[in-house]
Amino acid sequence: MQIAVLGIDLGKNSCSAVGLDKAGRVVLRRRLSRHSLIKLATQMPSCVMAMEACCGAHHLGRVLRAHGHHVRLMPPEYVQPYVKAQKNDERDAEAIAEAATRPTMRFVDLKSEDQFDMQTLHRARSRLVSERTALVNQLRAVLLERGITVAQGRRRLARYLTQALDADDTEGTQLSSRIRVLIEDMRAQWHDLDQRIAAFDIEFAAAARSEESARRLSTIPGIGAINATALVASLAMRGALLGHATFPPGSALCRDRRPPAADLGCSASPRWQQCAPC
Repeated sequence: MQIAVLGIDLGKNSCSAVGLDKAGRVVLRRRLSRHSLIKLATQMPSCVMAMEACCGAHHLGRVLRAHGHHVRLMPPEYVQPYVKAQKNDERDAEAIAEAATRPTMRFVDLKSEDQFDMQTLHRARSRLVSERTALVNQLRAVLLERGITVAQGRRRLARYLTQALDADDTEGTQLSSRIRVLIEDMRAQWHDLDQRIAAFDIEFAAAARSEESARRLSTIPGIGAINATALVASLAMRGALLGHATFPPGSALCRDRRPPAADLGCSASPRWQQCAPC
């Protein structure tokens, strides 16, 4: 039994694997744990290991590549058209194996551990920003329910709270003593979140100065240290980042960016013309 392509449908605890030979016939169907899958891979000759680019796929891909296999990761939406009949784990694995053999398939490059570390830091910062936004919105709701409106912006709200909690402030007297204590506690949480977010920002700025691709991205107007490090972490091939990487049409990073439609004499069209394929 010579397996040319092994399609793997990843699960939290177990995986479904379907092997195809060079002719595309199914020669293996097996359900096994991740540990057993790695053990199976060590016993197999070098072949193509195909997976969807989902949670845990990059780590497993690096392990399989270390054992001499060729790893191919694909976006799940590109695999979906190859699923036959009703969806289940085995049919998903077979669809993954079949999709990996298509000559026009677009694959996702494996990310390094450093990139995943940076991406994890960005996700942690994003969570803190969401928590801060929710806290600020709740503060505004507490004030609005008591007939107090504050202009938009975190700084304006922070200045108002400083004044409102002053005993001599007229509007501050509209707040009961218990609500004033609650707002003080929420302000303390807000201050703590600001400090934690600022610590991430300092770390990203240092990373942008030390990483060449991020440093060059930072020179683009509108792309600061946070966006630059996020882009470097999101794109698997660092060399591709500054060369043939494909970015959304009309974005600041697309090399075929065109002038606004109004400058081209178009009245009812998007602000940016559709870019040619990068």
